[in-house]
Amino acid sequence: MQRSDRASTFAPDLLRGKVAVVAGASGGINLGIAQALAHSGCAVVVLSRDQGRIDAAARSIVALGGRALGCAADVRDFDAVDAVFRTAVQTYGPVDIVVSGAAGNFHAPAAHLSANGFKTVIDIDLIGGFNVLRAAFPHLRKPGASLLSVTAPGAVRPSLFQVHANAAKAGINMMTQCLAMEWGPAGVRVNAVSPGPIAGTEGMARLASTPEREQAIKSRLALRDYGRIEDIAQTALFLCSDAARYITGSIVDCDGGSVLGDASGDALSAPPARAG
Repeated sequence: MQRSDRASTFAPDLLRGKVAVVAGASGGINLGIAQALAHSGCAVVVLSRDQGRIDAAARSIVALGGRALGCAADVRDFDAVDAVFRTAVQTYGPVDIVVSGAAGNFHAPAAHLSANGFKTVIDIDLIGGFNVLRAAFPHLRKPGASLLSVTAPGAVRPSLFQVHANAAKAGINMMTQCLAMEWGPAGVRVNAVSPGPIAGTEGMARLASTPEREQAIKSRLALRDYGRIEDIAQTALFLCSDAARYITGSIVDCDGGSVLGDASGDALSAPPARAG
């Protein structure tokens, strides 16, 4: 549903009749996923802490022809999240798709990071992520439901000044795989998508505040460019659809090669190796 210069890979009725709940969908990647789900036929409940922003997100989906309801809830509050799922079921019916993407992050050297700062990110990303998936479980359509968390390359690749965020995302990866094992027998699939640097997001605006910084980041990526919100949305559509019916417990990288590490060297221009 998001306006772009590329058509959707999938048919517009891919998810017709399904119900989705997307956490952290007031903007950025999560809103892009919510819009794509709605464009594919889902009724979408979007949730975030700020009522004004989440109402605006819901209106943006409706303006593009989708069905959406905005609910304010802090993912750190299990009861509030559970209430959102109850509202979703009362409004649209059992939930088929859940996207857990609420996150908080900032740059901070570990030696200057307060215990409260570390805890805040863990609480939003990891505890909040668990709350969303756990609150969802009784309200899911079983079998056939699909749960998707949003993680990051830092879950498996260390980076400077990100101990709090990387620890949280590593927890999300393991949570994804544990829940996939536990809930698979009920017919519930659990996966995660791992975005790399994505243009048009608040995170990249902070990380790449100058053209020089932006170019430095791109030069380290194997594909030498930022991804787009629609790249993550299309990946999410696949993972949430029946096309991925036999995929669970997977962490799917959509990151331009970010997880591979620094690819700033130019292997193609290197001289050929000499035999012998």
